[in-house]
Formats: sequence, C-alpha cells, structure tokens
Amino acid sequence: MDAAMQRPVVDSDHGRLELSASVEERLRFALRFAVLAPSNHNTQPWRFIVGPDSVAVCADRLRALPVADPFDRELTISCGAALFNLRVALARVGLAYSIALFPSNADPDVLAEVRIVPDGRCDDTLPDLFDAIATRVTTRQPFADEPVDQAVQQALIAAGTAEGVDIACVSPLVERERIAMLVALADRQQFGDPRFRRELANWIHPRRREDGMPAYATDMMPLLDFATPLAASVVRTFDLGGGVAATHHRLVLGSPLIVCIATGSDDREAWLATGQALERVLLAAASAGLTASYLNQPIEVPGLREQLPALVGLQPSANAQLLLRIGRGPDVPPGVLHSPRRALDEVVS
Repeated sequence: MDAAMQRPVVDSDHGRLELSASVEERLRFALRFAVLAPSNHNTQPWRFIVGPDSVAVCADRLRALPVADPFDRELTISCGAALFNLRVALARVGLAYSIALFPSNADPDVLAEVRIVPDGRCDDTLPDLFDAIATRVTTRQPFADEPVDQAVQQALIAAGTAEGVDIACVSPLVERERIAMLVALADRQQFGDPRFRRELANWIHPRRREDGMPAYATDMMPLLDFATPLAASVVRTFDLGGGVAATHHRLVLGSPLIVCIATGSDDREAWLATGQALERVLLAAASAGLTASYLNQPIEVPGLREQLPALVGLQPSANAQLLLRIGRGPDVPPGVLHSPRRALDEVVS
C-alpha cells in the first residue's frame, strides 16, 4: 500500500484512528472527544451506548445536582454539549449520520440516538471545529484588557443561531456593571443556603481524581488555593458568599464580552439545543484564541433568572439558559487544558 494511504484518519493527543477502522471503531474514537464537553461542577453527567452503527447519548442522573439544578436543566445542557462534540468528531472521521432526539418508546434517559447512515447529515463546517475540542479551556482567571473583535462576536452569534438559540453579546461597561451586580447577588443567595454549600463541597472533595473541580479552580477564596485538603470542609461550613460575590463582580467588569444563550421555550428540547449551541459557541471562541467561563448563578436562583434577558438586550419573554464571559485568558500549561475526565470505559458501553 502507498505510504500516503497508510496515514491515520486522525492522529491526536486523544487517540489515533487508522484509515481501515470499522464504523464501530470510528464511533468509539469519536466518543473520546465527546467526553471533553463541559459540565456544571465537572459532573460529566452522561453515558453512551454503542452499537455497530449507532450511539445512544444518555443522561446519567446519578450525577445530578438537585440543589443547583433541581430540574436537570443544566444536566441536559451538558449532554447536549457532548452530543455536539460527537457530531464534530463524526464529521472529522468521515461518518454521515442522522439524529433522533428523545426517541419514542425508549428509556427516558436516552436523550438522542445518533445513527450512521450513508445518506445522513454531513455538515461541512463541523470538521473545522475539531481541533478546538482539545484546546477549548475554561478559566476563572482574569482576561486580558482586549476587546473582542466585532467579526468574532458575529461568528459567536452565528454559531448559536446555527443550533436554533438566541445569542446576546454585551460589551459596554455600564451594561456589564448591571450584570455584575446580578451575579454578585446570586452568589450571596446561593452561598447563604447550606444545601448549596454541601452540594458544591461534594464536587471539590480532594479525593476526586476523575471528575469534580480542583479547589484551585473554584475561585472561592485564596484560602482554597493553598489548603486544598480543607477546601470541601471550608465551603461546607462557612458562608463564603461575600468573597465569591466580590470576586465575580470584578471578573465580570474585567471581561471584555458577556454572552447570554437563551431560548424561546424552556423544556428538554430547548435545553438540549442550548448544550449543542454552547459547545459550538465555545469551539468558535477557542478557534479565535479566546476562552470562557460561566456566570450561571443568576439563572440558578429563582426570581433572578427573569431579570437577565432585559439586562442583555433580549426580549423579556426569552428564557435565559447560560451566561458566559469570554476573552483572551492567560496561557495554560500543556497537558492541563481540561478538567479531569473519567475513563472512557466508565461512560461507554
């Protein structure tokens, strides 16, 4: 065989796929990238069932957050982000597919069934996003004092629109100040709830190795940066809301762009669409050399979520689903881009 024909279809830090790989091998390879999707508290609330020519994307509700996310809205969004990564990876390895969302007569935890078909969907724009899956990073550090170019903002809006959601981009300081105040208010309310603190503490426990959040990544307080073994106990015991609110207020004011993702309805279909839009927006941002972090606190607090659409310039009837800050973050050392991930054999069957 000619040497060029022996080259792998994909050769990356997350695996190597040979040209001769079967459909099922390509599916399993693509799942290595699906699991790099973001999730609230890095819960990774997904599992996948692989067949010879299909993948079922399922919710793992044992990894739910009943206090912060009582209706599994953000859990479904996370699974939607994993589904989008799967779509990108399948396009990259040359597999066309059809998708059935919430297939009838199936387990209610099956959110989507992706089936490989010769005449299926083939989005030519997706392979260009593949490399960004591995470089996308969430940072809670301050961003550079550098505005996000209007062309990039339009690309982010187009990415969300392609997945059927509304995107609002906010850059003026006076508008960011209003958003910062709402985020700080939500922080104080959440941390004033002992149930929220217990739930958060469970996901920053030092014994976690393949999921959850390292204490240094939580931005709770400087104390947690050098006392990681005590982080869970500190969060569980003390109301850190004032310090967290002040930190996030500064981060919002120092972020050149705030992005809100919203939908017309507020049901499981809208949540899954939000997840796919989220990852498409994040990959578009990463392709432009930008990074993001989440400011979802106002959306998680009843009574505050309804105030957000007006603050970002959306219709009052819009359902705010996610709030992000986007900008140029600090350089991240090689090998630590993503939060820890569970082994593939724990989430794929």
